[in-house]
Amino acid sequence: MATLPVINGSGSSVGDFEVDDAWLEREKGTQAVHDVVVAYQAAGRAGTACTKTRGQVKASNAKPWRQKGTGRARAGTIRSPLWRGGGKTFAAEPRDFSQKVNRKMYRGALRCIFSELVRQERLVVVDEFNIDS
Repeated sequence: MATLPVINGSGSSVGDFEVDDAWLEREKGTQAVHDVVVAYQAAGRAGTACTKTRGQVKASNAKPWRQKGTGRARAGTIRSPLWRGGGKTFAAEPRDFSQKVNRKMYRGALRCIFSELVRQERLVVVDEFNIDS
């Protein structure tokens, strides 16, 4: 049994609250905490990078010059990635970086975090929590 201090609105201790050890995760769970934190930070990424491919660049459909007889390299469009003003070969697209976290893993991670806070004596229980407006 772990014991947590109970405080009132003024910050003075009014008693103790006992937590069953079955609710605390002492041995394992650090990988779950890491995975949950990484998923949380990844979900905060914007993922708004966007560039145009050769099919998205505005241009004429006409060939710049005929296929044979000019002495130049063959060219089919002026929006080829090789040309200035052409599209990107592997263009960046907007994407979602969020990761799936299983419910059991999330709960285990929270349990591990609370266990560490109890061990460091940084977790307290508030007796009454009133908000006027």
